[in-house]
Amino acid sequence: MIEIYHLYQQYNDEMIALRDINLVIDRGEFVFIVGASGAGKSTLLKLFLREVKPSRGSIKIFGRDLVRLRNREIPYLRRNIGMVFQDFRLLQDRNVYENVAFSMRVTGVSVREIRKRVPLTLELVGLKDKVFKRPDELSGGEQQRVCLARAIINRPAMVIADEPTGNLDPVTAMDILNLLQEINIRGTTVIVATHARELVDRLQKRVIVLDQGRIISDQERGVYLNAR
Repeated sequence: MIEIYHLYQQYNDEMIALRDINLVIDRGEFVFIVGASGAGKSTLLKLFLREVKPSRGSIKIFGRDLVRLRNREIPYLRRNIGMVFQDFRLLQDRNVYENVAFSMRVTGVSVREIRKRVPLTLELVGLKDKVFKRPDELSGGEQQRVCLARAIINRPAMVIADEPTGNLDPVTAMDILNLLQEINIRGTTVIVATHARELVDRLQKRVIVLDQGRIISDQERGVYLNAR
């Protein structure tokens, strides 16, 4: 699914965000990426989405070399990646159904397929009774469920979640991670960047620890480790 070898990301002469990253993530894995602020988590996610190119090294996703990927090919790459953000990024003037359906419309899916798939996805994330609510009528946890529905509606091969529980209480945060686990069980690769130590330790998935741009630990069934 993801292959990275000797990857460096440098933004200027002084700031090196990632240093000699070597990483393989297989199809169907559930992976936590953890580390202090500035450790390189956000930069790594941007590389997965081809928002930036690496300064040096190799990165392949779905077997495609992202260094050589042409700009016109980037939208096709991203159609296979569902993204969940900490700040939700919902369309405030549209209801739950319309927010999720929008992700299908922009990819040219038929109205018939949208009407079929959106209710099923909203049921999966526990929002079948919130279809006509707007974002400002929802709790933080419900808004994050809409984000999850939006991320998986096009049946991507991979879901990336950037601090998906950062604004949520512990119980609601656990609910969101349980949903991500369920999505993973259905075959989707899930990558979660997070500071949520207790949740990482509880789930005991693969844990990759970044510190000052380097991978200092990569554990199967791991726990949250403190970085410098």
